[in-house]
Amino acid sequence: MARKHTKLTLALIIIVGFLTVCPVVMLVLGSFSKGLGAVGSFTLEKYISVYTDPAFAEVIGNTVIFVMGSAAFATVLALFLAYLNNRTDIPFKFLFKILSVIPMMIPHVLFSVSWALLLNPSNGILNLVVGQLFNLENTPFNVYTIWGMILVEGLLDLPIAYLIIAPAMGSFDVSLEESSRVCGGGTIKTLIRITLPVLRPAILASFILCIVRCLASFAVPSVLGMPGRIYVLSTFIYRTVSTGFVADYGKAAAIGMSILVTSVALIYLYRYLTRSGEKYVTVSSRGFKPAIIELKRAKFPLFVVLLILSLVLIVLPVLVLLYTSFVPYSMVPSVRAFSMMGLTHWKAVMRDPISLLSLKNSLFLGVVGATLGCILSIFVAYIIVKVKSKASGILESLSFLSFSFPGIVIGVGFMWFFVRTPLYATIWALLFGYIATYLPYGIRPLTSAFIQIHSHLEESSTVCGAKLFTTLRRIVIPLLIPGVVSGWVLMATMFFRELSLSVVLSRPGTEVLAVQILRFAEDGLWGRLSALGIIMIFFSTIMVVAVNLIGSKLRPVESRSSAKKAT
Repeated sequence: MARKHTKLTLALIIIVGFLTVCPVVMLVLGSFSKGLGAVGSFTLEKYISVYTDPAFAEVIGNTVIFVMGSAAFATVLALFLAYLNNRTDIPFKFLFKILSVIPMMIPHVLFSVSWALLLNPSNGILNLVVGQLFNLENTPFNVYTIWGMILVEGLLDLPIAYLIIAPAMGSFDVSLEESSRVCGGGTIKTLIRITLPVLRPAILASFILCIVRCLASFAVPSVLGMPGRIYVLSTFIYRTVSTGFVADYGKAAAIGMSILVTSVALIYLYRYLTRSGEKYVTVSSRGFKPAIIELKRAKFPLFVVLLILSLVLIVLPVLVLLYTSFVPYSMVPSVRAFSMMGLTHWKAVMRDPISLLSLKNSLFLGVVGATLGCILSIFVAYIIVKVKSKASGILESLSFLSFSFPGIVIGVGFMWFFVRTPLYATIWALLFGYIATYLPYGIRPLTSAFIQIHSHLEESSTVCGAKLFTTLRRIVIPLLIPGVVSGWVLMATMFFRELSLSVVLSRPGTEVLAVQILRFAEDGLWGRLSALGIIMIFFSTIMVVAVNLIGSKLRPVESRSSAKKAT
C-alpha cells in the first residue's frame, strides 16, 4: 500500500506541477525572450520597454488606487455586515448571511455590465431617471471613473472579505469589551483598543486577500475602466496583446511578472497572518456563548440599510439585465417602455452563430472541465490528508500555488507554452488552463471531506484484500459525495464565468460566454449582451441545481451500502 501511495503521489506531483509550475516557467522565459517564435533568444528589451514607458507610471498609480480602495471598501463593508449578522439582534439575519455571499455566484462581467447600464454617463438608466426627476442638463453619475471601478469591485469582493471576518466576529468574547467599559472606556476607545486589535488578523487577512483578488481582476477594469481610458495592470496587459498588428507577448509577460511576484508575496503574507491567529484567541472553554447586542431604536434604520444593500448586490443587477434584454434601447422604465418590449435581442442572440458556439464551449468547459478537475482533486486531496510525507507536503504546496496566480497573467504563461504544441488555439488549451488555475477550488472542500472519514474504513477494506482504487471507488468516494458536489459546483461556476484567462487563450472557434459578452460590451450592443447574460445565469443555475439534486439522491444510498460493506 505504501508503495502504491508513493507511485500515486509522484504521479500527482508531476501532473499538478506541470499544470501550475509550467506556465510560470514559460512566463519567466517569455519575459526575457524576443518573441513567441524566439524562445531562448534572451534579452532585457521587454523589461526596459515596459519600465521606461511613460504611460506605465500612470498605470501603476491607477492600479494602487484601484486595488487599495476596492480592498478597503470591501473589508469595511464586510466588517459592518459581519457585526450586524453575528453580534446584534437585527431581524432576518439568516437571510442576510446568505445574501452576503450570493454575489459570488453572479459572473463578474455581468455584474460590471449591469452597473454600466445603470450609471453610464450617456444613457444609464439611473442617470436618466435622476435627470428627468430634477431636470438636469448633465448626468449626475459616471461609472467610467476610478471611483466607479472601486465601488463595483468592492461589492464583488465583499463575499471573500465577509467569509473571513464573519467567523472571527462570531466567536469574539464580548466580555473583553464589557471589561473595558467597566474600567471607564467609551465606545470609540473600546473599539480602537479592544475590538479591532483582537480582530486584527481577520481584518488584515481579509484586506490582503481582497488586494490579491483586485490585482487579478479583469472584468471591472475592462468593462468600466477602458471606456474611461483608465488602465490598470490587467487591462494594460490585455491592450498589449490585443492591439496593434502583432501582439507583444514578451512585453505582456514582463508586465505580468510584476503582478505575479506581488500576488505570491501577498499570499504568503496572508498565510502567515492566518497561521499566527492563535495569539488572538479569546474563546477557550465550552461554556462560551457570544452575547447579542440589542440595537433598540437603530434596529429599523439598519434593517433598511441591509435591505437596500441586498437589493444593490443581487436583485438590481439581474433585473437591469432582464429589463435591458427586452427594450429596444436604454430607456427609463415607463408605460411606453413596457409597451415597446420585445424579443428582438433574444432572437438576434439565438441566431448569432458565435453566441451559440460560445454557449456550447462554455457548457463543455463547465461540465467536462469541472468533472476532470474534481477527479484530479479527489486524488490530490486523498494524498494530502491520508498520506503524511514530505512528498504529500510538496503536492499540497503545488496544488495551492495557482491560487496566487492572476488569470490574465497565467494566461500569458500558458500562451507561451501552448504556441509550440498542437493545443494552441483549441478548446483543450482553455480546459487545461481552467483546471490549472482553479484546482484549489476543488481541492479545498474535498480536503475537508477527507478529514472527516476515519482511516479504519480504508484499513478494513485493505485487510479484506481490496486494492487502493477499489477502496476509493467502493468506500471513500461514496462518503465524499457532499465534498464532491461542493467542489464540482465551485469549479463549474468558475469555469462557466471565466474571463481573464479566456481573453488571452480564446481564439476564433473557441469563444466562451464571458468573452462574447465582453465583445458585446465593447461594441455597445447592450440588448444582446443582456439577453446572453440572462442565458448564462440560467444555465449556470441549472447546472448547480442539477448536481445538488443528483448528490442528494446518491449520498444516502451509497453511504449506507458502503458502510455495510466496510463493516
